[in-house]
Amino acid sequence: MKKIKSVLISVFDKTGLEKLADTFHNFGITIYSTGGTFTFIENLGIPATKVEDVTSYPSILGGRVKTLHPKVFGGILGRRSLEEDMQQMQEYAIPEIDMVIVDLYPFEKTLATTRDETAIIEKIDIGGISLIRAAAKNFRDVLIVPSIEYYNEVIDILKTNNGAATAEQRKLFASRAFAVSSHYDTAIFNYFNANEKIVAFKESRQEHKVLRYGENPHQKGYYFGNLNESFEQLNGKEISYNNILDLDAGIHLIDEFSEPTLAILKHNNACGLASRPDLLTAWKDALAGDPVSAYGGVIVTNTPVDRQTAEEMNKLFFEIILAPSYQEGTLEILKSKKNRIILKQIHSAQTNYVFRSSLKGVLVQQKDLKTELAEDLNFVSTRQGTPDEISDLLFANKIVKHSKSNAIVLVKNKQLLASGVGQTSRVDALKQAIEKAGVFNFSLQGAVMASDAFFPFADSVEIAHQAGITAVIQPGGSIRDIDSIEYCNNNDLAMAFTGFRHFKH
Repeated sequence: MKKIKSVLISVFDKTGLEKLADTFHNFGITIYSTGGTFTFIENLGIPATKVEDVTSYPSILGGRVKTLHPKVFGGILGRRSLEEDMQQMQEYAIPEIDMVIVDLYPFEKTLATTRDETAIIEKIDIGGISLIRAAAKNFRDVLIVPSIEYYNEVIDILKTNNGAATAEQRKLFASRAFAVSSHYDTAIFNYFNANEKIVAFKESRQEHKVLRYGENPHQKGYYFGNLNESFEQLNGKEISYNNILDLDAGIHLIDEFSEPTLAILKHNNACGLASRPDLLTAWKDALAGDPVSAYGGVIVTNTPVDRQTAEEMNKLFFEIILAPSYQEGTLEILKSKKNRIILKQIHSAQTNYVFRSSLKGVLVQQKDLKTELAEDLNFVSTRQGTPDEISDLLFANKIVKHSKSNAIVLVKNKQLLASGVGQTSRVDALKQAIEKAGVFNFSLQGAVMASDAFFPFADSVEIAHQAGITAVIQPGGSIRDIDSIEYCNNNDLAMAFTGFRHFKH
């Protein structure tokens, strides 16, 4: 236990400072402060000492240099248990500082509101970050409070311990301080490295949510970030780890479509998807794609949900629905299941990079942002695709891009008929899709096929043709592409190469 006899306060945001300063005054703690902080405390009628009176040096360079002085940092870094340190502090009239309270300049908030480089640079805190590190380093003797969010906890500590703090508490606050400083420096680095000339993995998220569990109940789970930036929850139970994975997959998939579209997902893959002039028809056709897998699924649409569609949806048990808005009367219908998660999308969740842990390291890659257009199609077959086939090929290619590899997608009239996903063989993925289409009574006559990667042999094209497929889209690039091309030419199939593979693991 260590008594707090003095505190240095240097904060940008004065929120909550009145209660804190009053507590210090009641415990007889000497307050040192700077600039606007000193004026704020003085106006409260609470005695304080200017840092300039301690250092005998004014704040200079427009406030850039205030606390960067041996009498300040000596008072923080001096080791009370080391006789030599204490002798030097006495020799140079350096006061002991037992607590440091710092609120850093709002660099990230400034970055979010302006592109003015001068304004951004001026919000890079120098003195504050130095005070945090110094006090945290000397946690055996100093309590560091690096954020407004800890003010109430500090007040409780002082009241509980009669103006003192334990060694355990000081070390905990030191850990928090380094979390604040490392996050702050990461944000600054990423700003300066926006052109990515320095190859480095620097990511930091302080805001977090403790999830009920991870992928399975025996695993802990956390989400680092702010879900409210992506959607507003209007109803239902707490969102889970697996829900977040499904929502991420669904949002990225639905972003591919501009016309009214609805997708039903299960385990990050679309089990139903259709684009139609109205949402009700899109819902019925998406559900028809796999009404079995749709049970307990996640519904994502880019179109406001109307009452009639909500009534039809409500006949099925599903876990989540996400839409841009809900027309009058629809929420009452959908909320009839109290645990059903109803979300209003705020904006797209697109990001430029994807990263995942692997082999005690981190894999980082650019997001697959390539979406093929009609001009990207290179028909390598003698027969070129008809306008309807081309429309369906592009539609199918969007879906297969967001399906787990190996993946095959079968489409007709902008409706997902069936897919085979997550298979170790492309032939197996195709056979799975064909079998599934048959189970739900879909005719594949005149349908198209999309593959996320090239066909190493002609067998997939042959099997697809025998099932009724008339057009194929794939990246191409196999040393045996000619075998698939010849089969298409001999059987009047149209086949387009895109030159872009879309593996997803």
